[in-house]
Amino acid sequence: MLKLVEAIFLRQKMNYLKFMSLCIVLFCTSLPSNAFALDFYIKNKTKQLFSKSRINNEYIKAFQSIEGSSANNSQEAEVAEIKTSTDELLTSSNIRIKQGEDGVFRLETEDGNFSFRLGGRIHADVSFSSDDNFRNANGNNIEANNGTELRRGRIRFESTFFKDWFFRSEVDFADSNVAIKDMFLQYDGLNFARIRIGEQKQAFSRELQESSNDMLFMERSAMNVLNGPTVNRAVGLNIFSHGQNWTGQVGIYGDTLDSNKHDIFEDKGWSVNSRITYAPITEKKRVIHIGAAGNYRKPDDASDISDRQLALAYETTHMSNLNLIKTGIADVNNIKMLGLEGSGIMGPFSASGEYTNSWVDPKGEGLSLNFSGWYAEAAWTLTGESRIYKKGMFHRVIPSKAFSLTKSGLGAWELAARYAEVDLNDGTFKGGKLSNLSIALNWYPNRIVRFMAGYDKALQIKDSPLTNRDGSKVDNLDTFMFRAQLVY
Repeated sequence: MLKLVEAIFLRQKMNYLKFMSLCIVLFCTSLPSNAFALDFYIKNKTKQLFSKSRINNEYIKAFQSIEGSSANNSQEAEVAEIKTSTDELLTSSNIRIKQGEDGVFRLETEDGNFSFRLGGRIHADVSFSSDDNFRNANGNNIEANNGTELRRGRIRFESTFFKDWFFRSEVDFADSNVAIKDMFLQYDGLNFARIRIGEQKQAFSRELQESSNDMLFMERSAMNVLNGPTVNRAVGLNIFSHGQNWTGQVGIYGDTLDSNKHDIFEDKGWSVNSRITYAPITEKKRVIHIGAAGNYRKPDDASDISDRQLALAYETTHMSNLNLIKTGIADVNNIKMLGLEGSGIMGPFSASGEYTNSWVDPKGEGLSLNFSGWYAEAAWTLTGESRIYKKGMFHRVIPSKAFSLTKSGLGAWELAARYAEVDLNDGTFKGGKLSNLSIALNWYPNRIVRFMAGYDKALQIKDSPLTNRDGSKVDNLDTFMFRAQLVY
């Protein structure tokens, strides 16, 4: 069936959309049914393929799927007949369907000059919180939102042209909204560096740069209170270079693509940042990794427009809308950040930690506010697989034996724990301080599907804008989470 689809695609020289539509049609004809038939017609002038008869269309063949050996044998004979007639085209063509290292198929010319890949992700989440009987500063009762949500629903398009040029567009349809995550053009023609321009992640923090598909936990750590609002995705220019055991990148960034829609701090001004990593040991199942990053952000001048507050808050889950600590700083002059990171892999065991320090300089205040955050995490793959390390980044495990009831495959099972802390207090400024413990149990039936179960416990909460309903200080919250993940 795969060679038949490829042959028809080559013969008719259809564009990608027509090709994908044809794949769906042919797939449907291969499904068993009591009686299913489909006729194909070709338009002589344009050489386009249709499933309905139209003017100037020439009838080609009827494909039929009927339960029973004689019908199946007849269909196989038809497929073999078309395959024989297109063998010469397949041999002389320069287009092929190739399976990449990630297991995903892509269209590619044999010389590697042009390729196309369609991918995406689905993250369906469930969360529930207990001991969340709180009141906010206005005296209103408040609690975490429990239930289900589509956390991420993304479609990704990737294309290579003239070998050295690469384009990616990734759109998210979660939250009943459409948001652009990645949209950039990349040039790989230099031997010493890669140049990328467009909407992308900034060059800061391993945890923030790590894909949500690969994270050990459903939510990033409390340290992300400092990183998320300032060094997340933005439109900019990034230059990346790497060697066998090191990486280095530097970028300058402006606004995000949705800067006119959302009132968030990162949508205004410009920033420059850099991240470097070094791995003295980079064996297949043994890695030692260290890194450092720096960031400087300058918000827009508030003299012409209303300056946005720098909003720093810890949201227990994406769905909960519950912020255990939260603060805002208006009229910021600049922000300076330093990040340190270290990680290691030893067979099925891995450990990692990061530290971020942020200096926020309010205008006219004279003194900078000093905030900090850090986390330490460890994981154990119970089935023996190792996490994957590549170019300064860590990726999820790939099961050595995919789950199967008939072949006794278990997939991969992973247990992880993390302690994290963020401190937004500095002298008389009380933005809040929080520490929490996260535990995760992840199951990878295969390289595409993952199921995640998580538990998060708030251990220490200081200077929270919330109180318990009896007026006492907030000192505890338990959150239970579950995710079904599909990545292709």
